Amino acid sequence: MSDDISDGTGLGDGPGVEEELLEEELRQAASLLDPVPPALLQSAVDAFALRDLEARVAGLTFDSLVDAIPVRGAAAAPRMLTFTAGEVTLDVELTEDGLIGQVLPPAPARIEVLTGPRPSITAKADDMGRFTAPVTPSGPFALRLHTTDETVMTEWLRA
Repeated sequence: MSDDISDGTGLGDGPGVEEELLEEELRQAASLLDPVPPALLQSAVDAFALRDLEARVAGLTFDSLVDAIPVRGAAAAPRMLTFTAGEVTLDVELTEDGLIGQVLPPAPARIEVLTGPRPSITAKADDMGRFTAPVTPSGPFALRLHTTDETVMTEWLRA
């Protein structure tokens, strides 16, 4: 009696010719019946093109939508975000008028506001690391920080 027991599915044996043909037929059916919208496909291509292999990724360490304690009777406060990558911290406030932020430790820098398929907006941080950008993201966005020493890219968030 053999220890090899097969259930006839072929799973675990790698895809066979029949499975590959079925997968291709399903892929073709999906592309005909439920195609990817062109704008979404272009956004995906643009997001991939915006990647920077040399950049360090700054993780979100604070988001006032999630981490802040609500105060009774307070008006809607601007969204506050903090991103961290090693020694670099990027504090950002999303207001109705745009972005206000600061790079820590303070240093001159160039900050790109990436908003998917739209052209990026560039802001310059002063010697204290402070910057403003006249755009309030309305959809997915990320920030790319260029200092004299490195490039730091935030993760993508939805405004």
